[in-house]
Amino acid sequence: MRSKLLTLPLVLLIAALPGIADEGMWLFNRFPKEELKKKYGVTLSDDFLQHLQMSSVRFNSGGSGSFVSPDGMLFTNHHVGAECIYKVSTKEHDYVKDGFYAKSRSEEKACPDLEVNILLRIETVNDKVNAGVTPATSPAEANRLRQANISKIESDCNKATSNRCDVVTLYSGGQYDLYEYKKYTDIRLVFAPEESVAAFGGDPDNFTYPRYCLDFALFRAYENGQPVKPKHHLKWSKTGAKDGELVFVTGHPGKTDRLATVAELEFQRDVTQPYGLEILKKLGDRLLAFGATDPENKRIARDLLATVQNSFKARTGFQRGLTDAELMRLKRDAETRLRKAIADDPEKQKKFGAIWDEIEAYVKEYRTFYVDYSLFERAAAVGSEMFTLARSINRYAVEKARPNGERLREFTDAALPATEMAMYSTAPVYPALEEIVLAEWMKRMVEKLGKEHVLVARILDGRTPEEAAKYYVRGSKIADVAERKKLTASPEAVTSTDDTMIKLARLLDADGRALYKRFQDRVEAVQTSSASRIAQARFAVYGANEYPDATFTLRLTYAPVKGYVNAEGKKIPWATDFTGLYTRATGEEPFTLPPSWKKSKDALRLKTPFDFVSTADTHGGNSGSPTVNSKGELVGILFDGNIEGLPNQYLYRDKMERSVHVASQGIVEALRSVYRAHTILQEIGF
Repeated sequence: MRSKLLTLPLVLLIAALPGIADEGMWLFNRFPKEELKKKYGVTLSDDFLQHLQMSSVRFNSGGSGSFVSPDGMLFTNHHVGAECIYKVSTKEHDYVKDGFYAKSRSEEKACPDLEVNILLRIETVNDKVNAGVTPATSPAEANRLRQANISKIESDCNKATSNRCDVVTLYSGGQYDLYEYKKYTDIRLVFAPEESVAAFGGDPDNFTYPRYCLDFALFRAYENGQPVKPKHHLKWSKTGAKDGELVFVTGHPGKTDRLATVAELEFQRDVTQPYGLEILKKLGDRLLAFGATDPENKRIARDLLATVQNSFKARTGFQRGLTDAELMRLKRDAETRLRKAIADDPEKQKKFGAIWDEIEAYVKEYRTFYVDYSLFERAAAVGSEMFTLARSINRYAVEKARPNGERLREFTDAALPATEMAMYSTAPVYPALEEIVLAEWMKRMVEKLGKEHVLVARILDGRTPEEAAKYYVRGSKIADVAERKKLTASPEAVTSTDDTMIKLARLLDADGRALYKRFQDRVEAVQTSSASRIAQARFAVYGANEYPDATFTLRLTYAPVKGYVNAEGKKIPWATDFTGLYTRATGEEPFTLPPSWKKSKDALRLKTPFDFVSTADTHGGNSGSPTVNSKGELVGILFDGNIEGLPNQYLYRDKMERSVHVASQGIVEALRSVYRAHTILQEIGF
């Protein structure tokens, strides 16, 4: 999902000038109601905002959603819910390929490890987080103190409320807020269209527009065995989306870097993005080859392949922004203006003047160990369920025995329930896929560090990457949940086991922890300290009326539904329709339609709006975000952005950059005329 740009040299004054464009991933407790009223004549009441907040949900699989019925029905993207759909599928019942419709509550399929959150309240906790930190405290020690304080705040909140509690870092550390969530862990699949129409056009059409995707799915939240009765849910518009209307998008954008310095952006451009693109391309190619050998291999690789291909294309767009001379010039100009404003004030210069030198120093340090840290700790064995489980099992008992404030973050009191849910998930594990993923990771180690590297040599032990992958997968029993529970019962069970995947996790553990500590002390600590002071400097120069970078927390943005003129000068309309879908369906993958759509063509009202675009300021994590009109009625669901909008990760622009939504009237028409899903239509008010 996206961000925004002003083509003025004042681009980083966006905080102080929110009315210039419809920019902003706004916090619900700092929404610019007056700016909205001035520009659009629309007044949002506190009740309206509260209703949107309490109707919105976060899917902890990495997306957004909403309650859309009084009986706990949840609305999100097919690709957000795909992990659950994939996990409840079998060789005999492929619900990803064939779709799913539970005509009764008893037929709904329980997701094995999905958590959904509703934001209940926000509390600023700056003083509590910074307790014990003084100007004389070193960045590394300050970082440790803050993390220990955060763990305590979250634990205290969890014990007092039984809710999920997360301390959120905002404005690069300039502010800390405690977010308290109601969480639901009994989530069941109600409806999913076939993947071929949900993701019509596949990877070629991903991050493009015009689009023809029915990218939605329906779930239901349960508590104590009964459907949840939410106090708030969104009602569907009877007319649907319209060209030019003002819409509101509420969701959980992942991570943006609009407040990053030029040095940090150059590090991404030169190191992190090229590295990520390389490994994603190789893994994607290997998964494609694996899937081409057998239909079942294609099925079991499908979910991971989709994630890899999506990530690769997104990173391609991010890198395009970082190599865009104009974008980088605007970032440099804005940074120069801020630094000059600080230098012109002796007090500000004394307080903030050295920040950029500190950032350049930490970036230089990070360059020296980024690859090792990524390979062995930060992103070790990407895509391997078995290694992820083995690492959690290996660290579980050790971390639980430590004081809460000294544990790794995923094992703190507040984070432990989510870690345990993932660790004991009943989702299937596929050894053949595991061998492919592990072999690719080990090849990458050899390519980047060489066979002679001490840790690489220890892991391979004279084997080729393919041989080593088979050894570690085939000698492990942790695909069995009962085996995982036996191992986590005590530290002795882990240290004494001969399970090969646990052995692999143990081989990496000491080096991984050392690299993580180096990252915390020499990178994260300095980054947090300097970034928070830059935020303070910006407040001092420009004022405090700005939105923070995205943090996978609830935000609200507003914008018109609006077409555009593309780079070739072609006018791109605000919406597509079903006629365009059938025209683009060539019969060759990924432009094939499922049988249900082929036989229903004559029943469909073909001119019904299907997908549409807006200038909404959204980003990855907003997938599944409900799109509502000024009455709060559901008119769509956000599922993507066009390729032009990907550099909005760093700077917002809205000339050609667009967010892409499925129109609510297109969804209703499909449910009515293709799927005959009358029970669902009745539940959502049709």
